[in-house]
Amino acid sequence: MKFFQTITKKYTTLVNTNKLNPYFITGFCDAEGSFQIKIMEDIRYQAGFFVQLKFAIGLHKKDLALLELIQKSLGDIGSIKNQGIFATQYKILSIKELGVLIDHFDKYPLITQKLADYQLFKQAFDLISRKEHLTKDGLEKLIAIKASVNNGLASDLKASFSSVISVPRPLIQNQEVKCPNWLAGFTSGEGNFFIHITDSKTHTLGSSVALKFTITQHSRDIQLIESFIKLFECGRTEFSSQGSAINFVVTKFSDINDKIIPYFNKYLIFGVKSLDFADFCEAAKLIKGKEHLTEAGLEKIKKIKSGMNRNRVFSTDSNLISSKIELKNTLGKRFLSTIHSMNNNALNTQRDLTSCSLNNINYHFFAELGRLDKF
Repeated sequence: MKFFQTITKKYTTLVNTNKLNPYFITGFCDAEGSFQIKIMEDIRYQAGFFVQLKFAIGLHKKDLALLELIQKSLGDIGSIKNQGIFATQYKILSIKELGVLIDHFDKYPLITQKLADYQLFKQAFDLISRKEHLTKDGLEKLIAIKASVNNGLASDLKASFSSVISVPRPLIQNQEVKCPNWLAGFTSGEGNFFIHITDSKTHTLGSSVALKFTITQHSRDIQLIESFIKLFECGRTEFSSQGSAINFVVTKFSDINDKIIPYFNKYLIFGVKSLDFADFCEAAKLIKGKEHLTEAGLEKIKKIKSGMNRNRVFSTDSNLISSKIELKNTLGKRFLSTIHSMNNNALNTQRDLTSCSLNNINYHFFAELGRLDKF
C-alpha cells in the first residue's frame, strides 16, 4: 500500500477540483432522482395555495460522499440534509438553482420514463418563473400538470380542483444509452452484484458458486432494459414475480468476466456500491483461478459474500472508522488493478504514470478518499 499512499498524496489537488461526468449524474438521477410539485392550501398566499418545486435524491447516509460530489459537480447548488437516523437527502428548491439543473438535463437528457416527469416539471418551472401560479388560471394550469407527475393529485387537491383536466403525460420512446457514463451512473443506483452459494450434490465440496449481475427498473422501461442485451452483447431480461419490475440479468461467468467487469472497470460505478463491485471482482478472480473448487477458496468467497450488499457494516457512527478503512483499501486495490490492466509499464516512472489517460484511470477514487478523510 505504500505506492498507493504516495499516489494518493500526489494527486490531492487534482482530486479536489474534479467533478463527476455529467452523463453519470444524469444516469444516477434516472435511477434515484425525483421531480416534485408541491401545492398546499395556505391563505397567506395570493391564490390561496403555497407552491413549491423540488428536485431530490434520497440515499442512505453511507452514500453522503456521492451526494456531495453530485452537488459539487452541478455547481454547488442545493443543500444536503439528514433525514432520520440513516437517510440523507440532496434537494434543490430555489427557482434560480432549479434553472441550473434544467440546463443540465437539457444538455444531458434523461432517458427513462422519468424524462416524462422532467418535461412536466419543466412546464411547471416555466409557469412559476412567469409568476402565473399567483393567478387562479395559472394555479389551475399547475394543478393540471401536477396531476400527471408521479402519483398525481392527493385527495384534497382532487376535491378542490375537480373540474381540472390533467395534461397528457409524455410517452418516452426510442430510449438509447448515448454515453457509457450514463450507464455507470444508472448502475450505481439500480445495479446489483450478487454471489450465490448453493448446496450441490454434484460438487466435491457440496456447494456451487455462481455470480449474478442485475439492473432493475419499472416494467414501463422495458425497451431500455432490453437494449442492455445488445449493449453488453450478453444477458437476458426477467420480469419480477408481480410483473411491475423488469431485470436485466447476466449469470454466465464468461460474460461477467469478459464483458461486465471490464465495462465497469473502465466506466466506474461510484458510491458505496463500488465496494460491492470490488468484492464481486475479487470473487470472479477466485472463480477464474478455480479456487472456488478448494476448501480455502470456497471459504474466501463465503467471507466476501458475508460482507456484501445489505450485510456490509456501514450504517452507524460507531462503524464509520472501520468502514472508512475498508473503503480506502478496496478503492486502492481497484485503482492499482485498473492501472495494471491499462499499461503494465505505467508504474515504472512518474512520467509514465502521469501520461496514462486520466479519463480511463478515473480519479474519482480519490474524491471518495478525500471525502472519507473528513469523517
